[in-house]
Amino acid sequence: MRITIFGATGGTGKHLLEQACAAGHEVTAVVRDLARLDYDHPGLTAVTADVMDAAAIQPHVTGRDAVISAIGSRDLKPTTIQTDSTRSILDAMTAAGARRFLVVSNCGMLSDGDGPVTRRVVKPILWRVLRNPWTDMGHMEEVVRASGLDWTIIRPPQLTNGPRTGRYRTAVDRNVRGAKRISRANVADCLLRELADPGSVGKAIAVAN
Repeated sequence: MRITIFGATGGTGKHLLEQACAAGHEVTAVVRDLARLDYDHPGLTAVTADVMDAAAIQPHVTGRDAVISAIGSRDLKPTTIQTDSTRSILDAMTAAGARRFLVVSNCGMLSDGDGPVTRRVVKPILWRVLRNPWTDMGHMEEVVRASGLDWTIIRPPQLTNGPRTGRYRTAVDRNVRGAKRISRANVADCLLRELADPGSVGKAIAVAN
């Protein structure tokens, strides 16, 4: 497939880029700084563009079979980076006639599927710390759902630097019971797996070990 990846220099994005190229996909990585992209492959094209500029990124989503965003924010201050970047990507895709979009979110802001301890004790504590990025992700998901495109939202819990095993649990439109963490490499694996599954369109999929 012809895939465009945003956030390719981030923790999950790096794994996604390498796995997509290894699987034989034709990949375009849209980055802010080429110096941060320490990976090369015959199937990879790296370009620089401001993700917040829909007109600037439109050429890089035109004619693509899928667009994936692994953009995230580590800032605990109020932020709109995921909402704004996703809106820009979706605007560019709509203008270009591209349809398939996958994005990484988080399962922390939701409680459906959680056990009673997680729902009543753990999540309220985490909300105090992660309210701002989780709020941004919630707004981002609203933008995705309203886009009219063929979207899939992937919701992992805490991310680790563990290996890619291809073994993890998923749940549709609810959290994985007992979800605590998952490796970034397995999130990338899940993204590519769901990309290949037409049944994932219009679904929010939680993924965890």
